[in-house]
Order: sequence, then C-alpha cells, then structure tokens
Amino acid sequence: MEEKRYLKWNNKLGYGIGDVAANCSYGLVTSFVLIYLTNTVGLNAGIVGTLIMASKLLDGVSDIIFGMIIDRTKTKMGKARPWMFGSQFGVSVTMVMLFAIPDMGANMQYVYFFITYTLMNVVFYTASNIAYASLTSLTTKNANERVQLGSIRFIFSLLTNLVVASATVGLVAKYGGGAKGWKTVAIIFAIAALIINTISVLSIKELPEEELLGDRSEAQEKVSLVNGIKILIKNKFYLMILAIYVLYYGMMGVTQTVGIYYMTYIFEQPSLLGTFTLATLLPMIIVLAVTPSLVKKKGMYKVINLGYDGAIIFRGLFMVFAFMASKGLMLITLLLNGFCTGPLVGSLNALISESSDYTYRTQNKRLDGMMFSCSSFGIKVGGGIGTAAAGWLLALGGFNGQATVQSAAAVNMIKISYAVVPFIVVILMKGIVKMLKVEKANKDWDAEHSA
Repeated sequence: MEEKRYLKWNNKLGYGIGDVAANCSYGLVTSFVLIYLTNTVGLNAGIVGTLIMASKLLDGVSDIIFGMIIDRTKTKMGKARPWMFGSQFGVSVTMVMLFAIPDMGANMQYVYFFITYTLMNVVFYTASNIAYASLTSLTTKNANERVQLGSIRFIFSLLTNLVVASATVGLVAKYGGGAKGWKTVAIIFAIAALIINTISVLSIKELPEEELLGDRSEAQEKVSLVNGIKILIKNKFYLMILAIYVLYYGMMGVTQTVGIYYMTYIFEQPSLLGTFTLATLLPMIIVLAVTPSLVKKKGMYKVINLGYDGAIIFRGLFMVFAFMASKGLMLITLLLNGFCTGPLVGSLNALISESSDYTYRTQNKRLDGMMFSCSSFGIKVGGGIGTAAAGWLLALGGFNGQATVQSAAAVNMIKISYAVVPFIVVILMKGIVKMLKVEKANKDWDAEHSA
C-alpha cells in the first residue's frame, strides 16, 4: 500500500529555499568571520577561537530550550513557522553588526564580537533553524517525502554555500575591500536572507496536530525540559545522529574556515576557494537529486554505509595530495568524496524523523521540536567547534594575520587543519553510521506490536 502524499512540488521547493536564507547568513559567518577578524580587524585567532567556543557552550543549552518552546507553541501558523519567520530578522541584523566591528580598541572589539556572535547564534539562529528543521516532521508523515525535503533542502544549502564561497572575496573587493567591503557584503546577504526566508515560510503549511498523532490522537501531556531531555537521552539513535551532526559540521567548520587560508598562503590564489567549493559541493548536489530513489530501493542504512566506505578512501588520498599541494589531484579526490558523502547529508532530516518516530513508539511522546534541536545543535555547535579549532590551530602554528609571509610552522598547520582533521572525522563518522539502524528498529517495533 502506497503511503499518503502530503506535499506538492511547490511546497517541497518552497521548503528547500529556506536553507538559502540560512546559509546566506550562517555560511558567510562560518567561512569568513575568522579571516575578517584576523586580517581586517587585526584580532588574535586563538582568542577568537576561545570566544567562539565559550559562545557555543551557551548555544548547546539554547537549542534544547527553543526546541521545547516550539513543541509548546500553538498558533494559526502552526508550531514552527512563526519562529522561522520572526527570528530571521534578528539573524540578519546581528550578522551585519558582526561584520561591522567598530574601531574601539582590541579588548572592546573582543567583547563586541562575543556579544554579537552570541546573539546571532544562541538566540536568533537557534530559534530559526530548529523551527525550520522541525517542519520535516510537521508537514508530512510520508517517509519518502521527508527524504525528498531533506535532499532538496541540502541541495539549496550546498548551492548557497557555493555562491557564498565563490562570490564573497570578489564582492568584498568590488565594494572597496577592507572593513567597508565586508560590511557591504554582509548587508547584501542579510537582505537576501530576509526575503527568501519569508517566501519559504509562506510556501508550506504544517499538518493539524490530530493528523500528526494519527490513531493515537489523544491529547499529549506537556513534557518539561528535564523530562524531555531524559526521554531524548534514552533514544540511542538520537544521540548517534547528534554526534554525526557535531562531527560533520565541525569538519565543515574547520575546512570552510581554513580553506581561504590554504588558498591564500599555499596556492597564493584566494579566488580558488570557489573552485574547491564547487568540487566539494557539485557531486553532492548531483547525488542528492537521486538520494530519495536510492533510499527507497536500498534503505538509508545501506546507502549511507557504502558511501562512507568510499569517503574514507578519498579523504585519505586528499590528505596526501594536500601536503603535496597538487591542485588537480586534490580537486579530483574532492569530487569523488562528494559523491560518497551526499546520501548522508540528504538523509539527515529523514533520520531525525525516523528517530522521532522511534521515541513516539517507545515513549508515547512527540517531541519533534526538541528532537530536531540536534540539527541546530550540530550545525551551530559543530560549526562553532570547527571554527574555534581552526583559530586555535592557526594560533598554535604561529599564524600572524598582519604578516605578508607566514612561517613554515604556520603553513604546515594550515595543511594539517585543511586535510588531516577531515580524514580523522570521516573515520569517526563511519563508526557511528555503522550502528545507526533506526529504520530497522522502527520496523521491528511495528512487527512486534502488530499482533
């Protein structure tokens, strides 16, 4: 029997472009805030990394809190859509402030950065992103549609990251370079994010609560924050997915942050960042387009597992070629790696939905907002850890943003950050993916309780 369909293609595309808005903001910050702070403002990479890490400690708490708030929200627009709409205004404003640090002395600049960065991430982006991710469960009960939403979302995410990575350096130069250029570019991306986010919110609707609950449509008791956390911790699949998010976006945070340094100081061509980003993301976009059909035929577990077998091989080769500074071979291995990792990226939201369904089966509680907080937590905390780690590693290597020529130690540390760290992370992710059998767990539970 074919599953009921809930969404038209305009709904799916409308949902997907929501990640364009998210990455106009977050992609710019993740990839370029550190080099803006070290090379334009003149701040120390290690201190900035520490401030980012301190902010992320607060961020981890806010994810769970906003997840709970969204679960308890009841409006004509639904649970998640009001938060997705309203929070983007705060994201856009604080992002512009982040790339417009005033000349007020180094100590005050560090304080200004920390406050602005924390407001953007801990408050506004958290609310917006958790709400956005939750819509995967709140707009459809169809498993394949959930995979489609995840794939479409990440296609737009990758395309936006590609545009941001390719266009930012040129745009900064076009608008005067230095502080003026960075501020202007931030304003452009902030306005674009607001417009696109609004379109996305208006393009999709949430299902009524009675539809979501189905046969168990009885009123659900409100779950406290503490009890909600206890329920989530009992779900081993939730913890695995959380770890994958942190590792994946931590790896992306390091590579996106250090990428501009590698192109600047190894190849001496900052504009190559766009080419390398294209090599990373283009195969993922292609794979994401066919991921729903692959998953439907083979299942998420098998597709993702096989992909990460290949990812270990190609990330290992990339590491070797990065130390050789072999541009062509690096690009080839990035392309091949993208084909291998694409299925996981496209299936993450669907995996969370499956995990949420597992919690509902075993605990009789629907906690979609709190469940999807793992995506926001992973994206922001993982990305923050990655950016912080990049700052610490650069400082450890003796990087000096005001120096024309970097020391041999600094250059080697750039190579280690860009190539060795991702290889280690991919190995760790493979270990987790091998244990992530949430689809099977749900089927086994249904079979056991169908009698």
